Amino acid sequence: MDTRSTEGSTKKGLRWLVITLVAAATIINYIDRSALAVMWPGIADELGLDKRDYANIITIFLIGYAVGQSLFGKIFDALGTRIGFLLSILVWSVSIGLHFVARSALSFALFRALLGIGEAGNWPGATKAIAEWFPVRERAFGQGIFGAGASVGSIIAPPLVAFLYAFVGWKTTFILIGALGFIWIVPWLIVYKSGPDAHPWITEEERTYILNGQKPERVATTEYVPSWSQLLRHRQSWGVIAARFFIDPVWWLFVGWLPLYLNEKFGFDVKQIGMFGWVPYVGAGIGALAGGWFCGKLLQRGWTVNRARKFVIALGLVVMFPALLLTAVADTPLFAVLSIAVILFGFQAAITNIQTLPSDFFSGRTVGSLAGISGTSAVLGVIVCMQLVPVLTAGGNYTPFFVLGAVLVPLVFIAIWLGGHVEQVRPHDAAVHGRATRTNP
Repeated sequence: MDTRSTEGSTKKGLRWLVITLVAAATIINYIDRSALAVMWPGIADELGLDKRDYANIITIFLIGYAVGQSLFGKIFDALGTRIGFLLSILVWSVSIGLHFVARSALSFALFRALLGIGEAGNWPGATKAIAEWFPVRERAFGQGIFGAGASVGSIIAPPLVAFLYAFVGWKTTFILIGALGFIWIVPWLIVYKSGPDAHPWITEEERTYILNGQKPERVATTEYVPSWSQLLRHRQSWGVIAARFFIDPVWWLFVGWLPLYLNEKFGFDVKQIGMFGWVPYVGAGIGALAGGWFCGKLLQRGWTVNRARKFVIALGLVVMFPALLLTAVADTPLFAVLSIAVILFGFQAAITNIQTLPSDFFSGRTVGSLAGISGTSAVLGVIVCMQLVPVLTAGGNYTPFFVLGAVLVPLVFIAIWLGGHVEQVRPHDAAVHGRATRTNP
């Protein structure tokens, strides 16, 4: 029996409902992720922990996050987007709730590792959902909506967590924010029944629009589905992997250390962090939407995917570089948070398009894998930088912290440039890749 759209049961713009749910999951992801940083001054005082303990806890989280990126990339390709997201948010929601019983740096680190494994699934999952539900010309904007979710979560987290901390303390706060993921599961299972090719609610018009718009610029007669080892033989894969390695640490420098920077540099307590810590992420949210929207406009004007993606990525990097250097000399909290808002605007404009590249290069059955591998690479870059932060900021001097971010920016551009032309990748030759090329059923 055909379960596709029938009169009276279809919904127009179903892809926008799907991406809204993905963005909502991302908001929850960042509320959960940011909570420890926001409450750290109070937790550290109560439990006798210091900045080195915090750096080690973040590093353990990131190790779990690195493992989770590749693990969930494979899970999403194997089990599909619906079940992949369900498993991911279940793991991270349980783990953030378990922070309630943490009493030492070691117990925090163990729960953060589990949190990292679960939260990592959000990224390959979102990339795969966008590849399934959006035509090529709308993918960057879809990625922008998803990216804006991270920014909105980071905007909501400081005041929300500070408010809950003030009224119920840090232990109960972890339980309350953990409950958000379980609430999200209900609409997800109701709405995400399948991909657009067989979803019972989708209109025939939208289904045709999505599937026809997913054809690559140069259509191949067969679908190339490489294994992991074959995936890593392509320069395009390494371009994405290297770009994520260099650019993601910039974001994490602020996600992980902005509350501590405000505390050490300007003497902010948890309440003041809640009042100021959200401001930079407004710039990030605008950048995510602007980067996706602008790339889509360029494609509508006839630009190739290669030219449009690289142009917007380069534009974002150009915005980031001087803003990082200016923030290094910021002497007031207002100037600091506004400068960081500009940095994160440029970051999100660039990363929105970088994260779209796996779906530009490969088919739906490979997107999750490349997104996961590049996500793992990103986390490895973040771990290196996170371990440097306590050394670079010794004595409360954060100038080297921002200079480190500025050094990474041109390396991102070099990685994208060396990654080659942005188009669907095909086997180099039949002898090497013969068994990786499968005909569509």
